[in-house]
Amino acid sequence: MLGPLSTPVKSDFVEIGDVKIEIERRGKGAPLLLLPGEDGLEVEAPFLERLARTREVILFWPPGFGRSNRPDWITNMDDVAYIYLDVMARLGLDNIPVVGCSLGGWIAAEMATKNDARFSHLAMVGAYGVKIGGPTDRDIADIWALHPDKVASLKWRDRENGKRDLSKRPDDELYVIARNIESCARLCWSPYMHNPKLAHRLHRIAAKTLLIWGADDGIVATDYAKAYAAMISGAKLSIIADAGHLPHVEQPDAFLNELTAFIS
Repeated sequence: MLGPLSTPVKSDFVEIGDVKIEIERRGKGAPLLLLPGEDGLEVEAPFLERLARTREVILFWPPGFGRSNRPDWITNMDDVAYIYLDVMARLGLDNIPVVGCSLGGWIAAEMATKNDARFSHLAMVGAYGVKIGGPTDRDIADIWALHPDKVASLKWRDRENGKRDLSKRPDDELYVIARNIESCARLCWSPYMHNPKLAHRLHRIAAKTLLIWGADDGIVATDYAKAYAAMISGAKLSIIADAGHLPHVEQPDAFLNELTAFIS
């Protein structure tokens, strides 16, 4: 089960025009950029605390997520990618690994197609972003149309791993959780969880790329992962057993083994 971690968090904001992006930093060492998923569960997952023992893990919160603002002109992940590239430049983040989880993996892919010169490595974990099948094929499970119990069964290999007791959370945390859900729906509803143009741009990615997927992911299955990886030159795919959509949460040991071997 998830819960607050003990690693101290340093939080700040970076302003790019009228956009105010919340930045979190944990740990010490060589920097690593982590782009969390739409649920933001990474900040409560044990893998993050372990990663922060040897790395300075830097998290960017997308517009409308966390405490980042969301101007009306921001309408999709394409917009977010340009903002994040500006934030990396502002912070002087250069030649560092970029790890994107779920929605964050989609954003990382969008960033890399535009300019991956600041990436040493790109790791995409259960990422969204592309349409694989035809117009009537459901490549990505509809997390808003399905019953929450069904979504949970698709997302988790063991549903106990995703349980959070929200009744004990303070109001400010509940506000962020609700805001994340609302912003995800606003930015990813149409077209659903993908950018029709991204698949035509993935050939531009030159950074070393690894896709990490849970073998039991019911939100975006491993066939989706294989097709996604095939669109990126030289990309490799690692499948983690006994894990659903968030292998970094359900199988932190196996995930960290794959990630550290890749970025080292």
